[in-house]
Amino acid sequence: MVSAINILMAGIFHAAALFLLTSGLQLVFGVQRIVNLACGSLYALGAYIGISVTTWALAQGLPVPMFPLVLFASGLVAGLLGLPLERLLSTIYKRPESFQLLLTFSLILIFQDVMRFFWGANPQQLSNVAMTYGKVSLLGAEMPAYNAFVIGLAVVVAAGLHWFLNRTTSGKILRATAENREASAAMGVNVQRVYLLVFTLGTALSTVGGAMVVPTAAVSLQMGVELVVEAFAVIVIGGLGSIKGAAVGALIVGLIRAAALIVLPEAEVLATYVVVLAVLVFRPSGLFGKVAA
Repeated sequence: MVSAINILMAGIFHAAALFLLTSGLQLVFGVQRIVNLACGSLYALGAYIGISVTTWALAQGLPVPMFPLVLFASGLVAGLLGLPLERLLSTIYKRPESFQLLLTFSLILIFQDVMRFFWGANPQQLSNVAMTYGKVSLLGAEMPAYNAFVIGLAVVVAAGLHWFLNRTTSGKILRATAENREASAAMGVNVQRVYLLVFTLGTALSTVGGAMVVPTAAVSLQMGVELVVEAFAVIVIGGLGSIKGAAVGALIVGLIRAAALIVLPEAEVLATYVVVLAVLVFRPSGLFGKVAA
């Protein structure tokens, strides 16, 4: 029983990190129809900036319990990188998808060299501040309270995105632009401003996710590439362009990965992609994706 709960808690925590990454990717694709392969590198960049800023702040006398606020703020500031990136990508909105994938993949290589230049090639890790808040227990199983905080943040982000997209005027404009860009422009919607908002928000979700997970894992140059592979597994399972699909897909991938690591570590990658293959065979559009004629 304790082992099952440990798997559940570890899987939900990993799912929370994946959701913060893939929700931004889903949001950008849903509105702009761009598959941003560089989302993993943005996640890693947020992690590196979070480490640097938090280490500096702690050295200046910041009370240790305040470090999550510094990490969150660092991720938000790093998300402003989405402003110039969107202007770059605006030149390829009407280009073939293969061209979009090639350009965003080139951004991965550029970001890797940028991170290597500023932070070096060695993995980095924040000091053991994750245990500042102690542990939480559930039926005999334990996990750091900070992990529960990250899970709570992911839940708040999911609820906030749902409210924003479905209950606000700006969210409805985003959805209308996603359905028909030309009709929205004819109705007076500033499509360029909508795209800038969406891409910056998607970038901020990725960088905040990277920053918030820093206390629980080492950050390396390969982090972005490894995570983008998992992110696309989430998207295939959940359905491209669906925020609900991102949440469910992240939960499925997180639980499968946690179970495999404990039960059969050799099958960690295989187990995830068996599910991906099954979804592609029986429901190619994903669990919550739209079927296109």
